[in-house]
Amino acid sequence: MSLAASTRALDEISSWPGYEQTPLHSLSALARQLGLAALWYKDESQRFGVGSFKAMGGGYAVCEILKVEVQRQCGRRVTSSDLRSGAYESITRSIVLTTATAGNHGRAVAWAAQMFHCRCVVYVPAGCSARRVDAIAAYGADVVRTSFGYDDTVRECLRQATEEGHLVVSDTSWDGYEQIPCTVMQGYSVITTEVTNQLPRGTIPTHIFVQGGVGSFAAAVAWHVRCHWAHSKPQLIVVEPEHAACLMESAKAGKPTALPGPSQSIMGGLATAEVSPRAWPFVRDATNYFVSISDTAVAPAMRMLAFPLAHDPAIVGGESGVAGLAALTGALGVQTEARNALSLGPDSRVLLFGTEGATDPLIYEQLRGLP
Repeated sequence: MSLAASTRALDEISSWPGYEQTPLHSLSALARQLGLAALWYKDESQRFGVGSFKAMGGGYAVCEILKVEVQRQCGRRVTSSDLRSGAYESITRSIVLTTATAGNHGRAVAWAAQMFHCRCVVYVPAGCSARRVDAIAAYGADVVRTSFGYDDTVRECLRQATEEGHLVVSDTSWDGYEQIPCTVMQGYSVITTEVTNQLPRGTIPTHIFVQGGVGSFAAAVAWHVRCHWAHSKPQLIVVEPEHAACLMESAKAGKPTALPGPSQSIMGGLATAEVSPRAWPFVRDATNYFVSISDTAVAPAMRMLAFPLAHDPAIVGGESGVAGLAALTGALGVQTEARNALSLGPDSRVLLFGTEGATDPLIYEQLRGLP
């Protein structure tokens, strides 16, 4: 992670067809109701039509992997435009990319594989919904459902890739596999760069709520805070499901710590039991607080966005996408201790990341319900 790497990621991703900055919504009416000075929601629900922020990390990693691999085989430097055009399809069609996913990352990798004309195999855990599987397969990927949870599915993907000679595109790292997860984080850094450009001139959040998961996106946000906003010292709050709070447990232990057994949560994109070692140092050094939330907090947060106050925009926020809002409203509710610990009050300017939209429309409709 560096300014140069972040700039390269922005230059690359912004050259792709369909790129545009996703909205940074100002939820002024909700901010007033919650007693805050300002509240912003970075809405990733329509990113490249993929439905989540994962297009930035997984898509960028696919692009960089293919550029390196094609150059290795043909002996000349290639660009993403070359890959998109099909000029090297004779090479890319012989390459098989593979990944494990709870839904969004695999969908992003499959989308990028289709865009750059290569093959893709995606492994999904037992609990992945049929509609998320269909969304991945719609990009031409072969989808393999395992009988495991997410973390064991990652291991199964690696085992099969080793046997078949496939190239792994993972957003979590392990010993000997660090460069690609770092490339994923570089792709994510474009999102925070956009936020900086979209905030009112001279304005910096006082509080930033970001989703946990394996830690890669939180690491990209943490890097941005340390690199760009260190003098303002905004509070960074990492949010996880209560039964999948591997980052919180790692913070308590002072080292990456795996949770026992498969993690379960309605927030499927955050239901992981193991931390990415490559992401952990960034998260550890920049995070002020780790917050866990129950699944019961998700639906009210989804409805809060879907049926807004006054002139606030209506927003489609998926189960994992609303985690930050759920944590914020919980801290501002009956949990006075949490409110005081986080120093939330009338001068607070809060940034939330809406990391996904309705990636499973049926689940979204069921949870959102009526106002």
